[in-house]
Amino acid sequence: MQTKDDEIFNLIDTIGHHYRANIGNRYVRNAFNVLPLDAKDWSTIESVTEKAEHYRYQGYHLDELYERIVALARFIYHARRELLPQLRSRLSNYSSGPGPLGNDRVLRDMAVSNFQSNLSIMADLVNRLYSRTVEIDIERARGKVPVYKSMRELDEIGTYLVPG
Repeated sequence: MQTKDDEIFNLIDTIGHHYRANIGNRYVRNAFNVLPLDAKDWSTIESVTEKAEHYRYQGYHLDELYERIVALARFIYHARRELLPQLRSRLSNYSSGPGPLGNDRVLRDMAVSNFQSNLSIMADLVNRLYSRTVEIDIERARGKVPVYKSMRELDEIGTYLVPG
């Protein structure tokens, strides 16, 4: 059974907009190739951040939502650990030539300076999405085992989303 919960859709829209504007923007995206995420994770992240509108009519199965939450959480975890400490130097290594000038340089520097806080905002949004999905899951279980209890990857959500 699919869920068409407005709060879920609003959170996914907010996550997608925040990701596109503040995290996966053209100033920072080039450095993502250092993240140890597989093609499935990238595809799942794209389904949340770029293609969420496709799901508005049909809704989401709970296991699909959990897969998206885990992929986003993995991204946040690895971005904090592997990318954030060296983001500025990685971006300067990727540019061929003198690098961005003028306004583009200012915007890149702002994106880099705010990357950590933007990851934290995204982590909070993903946590809210996870909490709401669990609420719906428990409501629908009606005495049966909720879906989230059978997905081992969800055991890592706290580790992935909390900086440390």
